[in-house]
Amino acid sequence: MSENNDTTNEATHQATEAQFPDRLSVNPSSPYYNEAILSRDVGIRFKGAEKTNVEEYCISEGWVRVTAGNAKDRHGNPLTIKVHGPVEPYFRDTKSS
Repeated sequence: MSENNDTTNEATHQATEAQFPDRLSVNPSSPYYNEAILSRDVGIRFKGAEKTNVEEYCISEGWVRVTAGNAKDRHGNPLTIKVHGPVEPYFRDTKSS
């Protein structure tokens, strides 16, 4: 019984992951910005912990860009740091397992 449940969870996880682009950014000037996906309230799990300060992520390369406090660059954009590790995007409006 648990074997069937595991395959169902795995299939659901793969279907959810297939809905996300490999790379996504919240910055409208970025070529990886996608308003349709961001309107569904995307959440990011990075190294197993939910992150709320992610500016951009890449699943295949395994990194996220997070804001570095309240610091700004000379153009007024938030300073970001690229951190490497496993990235798991998900939609917050659906049940997460």
